[in-house]
Amino acid sequence: MTVQQIQYLVALNRHRHFSNAAEECGVSQPTLSAMIQKLEDELDVKIFDRSKHPIEPTPIGEKIIRQAERTLNEMNRIAEIVTDETSSLNGSLKLGIIPTIAPYIVPRFIGLFTRKNPTVTLTINEMTTANIIKNLEQGNLDMAILATPLEHPSILEIPLYYEHFVAYIGEDNPLLDNDIFPADPPEEGMWVLQEGHCLRNQVANYCHMKNNANHIYEAGAIDTLVRIVDCNGGFTLIPELHVQFLSESQRSRTRTLANPPAVREVSIVVREDYVKERMLNAVADVIKMIVPSELIDERMKRFAIRLK
Repeated sequence: MTVQQIQYLVALNRHRHFSNAAEECGVSQPTLSAMIQKLEDELDVKIFDRSKHPIEPTPIGEKIIRQAERTLNEMNRIAEIVTDETSSLNGSLKLGIIPTIAPYIVPRFIGLFTRKNPTVTLTINEMTTANIIKNLEQGNLDMAILATPLEHPSILEIPLYYEHFVAYIGEDNPLLDNDIFPADPPEEGMWVLQEGHCLRNQVANYCHMKNNANHIYEAGAIDTLVRIVDCNGGFTLIPELHVQFLSESQRSRTRTLANPPAVREVSIVVREDYVKERMLNAVADVIKMIVPSELIDERMKRFAIRLK
């Protein structure tokens, strides 16, 4: 098995299409197909089921591909270590971020990061936590910004900041009469995010929801939740960084949550084998310019990120 065959194998699994995989690898389709066939002959197993469209790995093929991905990642680390120690910050950065954090980070991050690091090619993808983890494991993302803890064995979490939630309440709602939002609000008046959003789970934990929240419509974005409350009443919980986007009238309908408050930890996450310390610190430094200082993790204020 050669390095080239490993690269072709991983690319074909990613695209599940010979032409697209060949284009990524810079070879012709017959060349890539022949190299994959040669590898299967050497191993005396079928790695891909070509009878299916798109093609799919066989059960043993899935195991081989997972090992190939790990091998390729380890090989790439050698070049990354040399580059990180000897060169200016350059190359590419593929960054993932979850939708409930992106509006507060991405708009300013793009300009600040590219001005400070003009030789780095930046790509940002907004996706759910589950998709971020999958793409980190496959090497399609270098790092991501999301809510933690994940408690994933192969993912390293580096806390950035801690953000409280506030209640956003509709007009004429009796809950507005109190300065503090109760820890046990009426569940039937609550609007929630769709399943799959980490923010939904944090909100549920605070309110001890028993599936009685309003399920007429489950929003995919916090902006939508706010507008739903404006039009239909009830209430929702929003991150405190979202308050900056509210009008003065809307801000008057926010309330601090009763103790214990709901807080989310926001972290940079990478694979455990990630080695680019300078890139990690470049990302963290820009985020520290965006997020209010009082929210930043104390260790992040005082120390640079150091990888083992």
